[in-house]
Amino acid sequence: MAERDTLEEASEEAPAENHGSQVATETADDRAPRTPLVQRVYQMLLTKISRGDYQPDEKLPGEHELAATFLVSRPIIREALKRLRDEGLIYSRQGAGSFVKVRVEESRTIGYSPVETIADIQRCYEFRLAIEPDHAFYAARRWNEPALEAISAALGMMRDATQAQRHREDADYAFHCAIADATNNHYYISSMQALKDHIAVGMKFHGVSLMGPNPGLAGVFAEHQAIFEAIRRRDAQTARDLMRRHLEGSRDRIFEGRTLDLSL
Repeated sequence: MAERDTLEEASEEAPAENHGSQVATETADDRAPRTPLVQRVYQMLLTKISRGDYQPDEKLPGEHELAATFLVSRPIIREALKRLRDEGLIYSRQGAGSFVKVRVEESRTIGYSPVETIADIQRCYEFRLAIEPDHAFYAARRWNEPALEAISAALGMMRDATQAQRHREDADYAFHCAIADATNNHYYISSMQALKDHIAVGMKFHGVSLMGPNPGLAGVFAEHQAIFEAIRRRDAQTARDLMRRHLEGSRDRIFEGRTLDLSL
């Protein structure tokens, strides 16, 4: 478990200077290096912003709340927020906190009808099986270090959840989105963002299936780990095959191997 703050905390919303600068009273000891833990928090916040959990101009939770949510110290939160500010994804108001920045591309996102039936969950898996094996294939061919770090950070969150005997849909979604990002193909990531609510429903059911009398959390984490390793090795075909088997296994666990007949 990450180290928690032990020193007396400052006020919840410390004043921040303009232009995304650090808190004025921050000392050198308060600043956290860009550790894997910072990367994990940054990636989780980025995923929440990308999928619309926080809307444009909406205020983010304060440092205390974020630290409690992610089980990290406030310097880790500050560094993750600084990275988001540096990338133009959030902005600060003096004395008020951090807010999500309006992004131009949000006006061009695509969307799908909401999930209404069990059949829609199966249809979503069919579509994911049509595109996500290729995500893994092209991610293996094209990743750079920041892209690989993002996949690794999401995998780390899944590892922590698995060790705690939990299934985190948000970390699972972050892993798949990070792979789509690594393709350097905006059509892929736009599709994943448009499917976020649909994927979340399937992941919720999948998570329930993993917590039954024969828990499968460790096995599913191993599937994600194998996909990551194939991508890191730039073994594109293996990454594609592993992603397909992973999605088929997820679908089959939900439907207990008995998919619906979707014939017209």
